[in-house]
Amino acid sequence: MYSDVSIAGDPLALPHLLPPVPQHPSTVAEFAGLARSIAADRERWAAQVRYDATTRWYARLRTGPGYEVWLLSWLPGQGSGLHDHGHSSGVLTVLKGALRERVRGPGGESVRVLTAGHQRAFAPGYVHEVVNDSLEPAVSVHVYFPGLTAMTPHGCTGGGRTPDLADAQAPAAPAGA
Repeated sequence: MYSDVSIAGDPLALPHLLPPVPQHPSTVAEFAGLARSIAADRERWAAQVRYDATTRWYARLRTGPGYEVWLLSWLPGQGSGLHDHGHSSGVLTVLKGALRERVRGPGGESVRVLTAGHQRAFAPGYVHEVVNDSLEPAVSVHVYFPGLTAMTPHGCTGGGRTPDLADAQAPAAPAGA
């Protein structure tokens, strides 16, 4: 009456024999950590960077359950325009160069310069403009959760073109992306 299956259970239902399910970020701190780990792996992203004289260049680096990671390059003078990210939260990390961020909030506006290694985390409704007003190119990585589905422009700023949803859904991905 007793068999090995009755003693050990169904061998196909033994989760301890399966490889662990990869963990994915679920908190702002974990998403910031993901951005820092990508920033630290320069060999992974540096060869993928492209520069476009007419607009910011961007490519999706990675997607995961409920999030996506974008790599952006900024030539001098290029900017995002004042915008929000719809229902998405995010983490912006500067990988190379310097970017000026202007934030519009209930208390007015503030401006800060973000250099390599600086991070900004933001929630839905965060309105900002990012511009490379230095003389050198800049590169940044952006993690959005949930994935970016909208970027709402907030007035004319002359800071560059803000990509629309169609751009975000179909980037010109570089080889190897």
